[in-house]
Amino acid sequence: MTGSGKTEVYLEAAAEALASAPDAQVLVLIPEIALTQAAMARFEARFGVAPVEWHSAIPHKARRRAYREIAAGRARLIVGARSALFLPYANLRLIVVDEEHDPSYKQEEGVIYQARDLAVARAKMGACSIILASATPSMETLVNAQQGRYAHVKLPVRHAEAELPDVELIDLKLDPP
Repeated sequence: MTGSGKTEVYLEAAAEALASAPDAQVLVLIPEIALTQAAMARFEARFGVAPVEWHSAIPHKARRRAYREIAAGRARLIVGARSALFLPYANLRLIVVDEEHDPSYKQEEGVIYQARDLAVARAKMGACSIILASATPSMETLVNAQQGRYAHVKLPVRHAEAELPDVELIDLKLDPP
């Protein structure tokens, strides 16, 4: 359900993973570069430090620095686009795929892959945890959860008792703009 608190769930999981070891790393995948700043602000507000950012729009010098920090294990919280899966993590403990249903996780040029599925494979090979977060899970994720391959956590109520706004349908034939 939208507004149910899924972000809070994975923020808590990230906090636990980071607390598990002094060099633990957490990767949060976001579907669109446009969402980076909002995600960065949310994590910085929660953890008191800005995460390392990884996507195609960051300058070359910043990419090089981020790559070095991640490989050395000094970057502990990384927020990035699908290409962040290919970084050389020193001690990756948790991968979060936010809005896992989003079609932009699918790479359709060059090397073709589905980042959600690659994240699941990477988590399994690296023995780290993974969270596929979505208010509207993809069919693949839903089937895997129904067949018991994935644990399925449902958040049936909205976070902090928030309420959805009232929605009213208007027939534009009867009430034109």
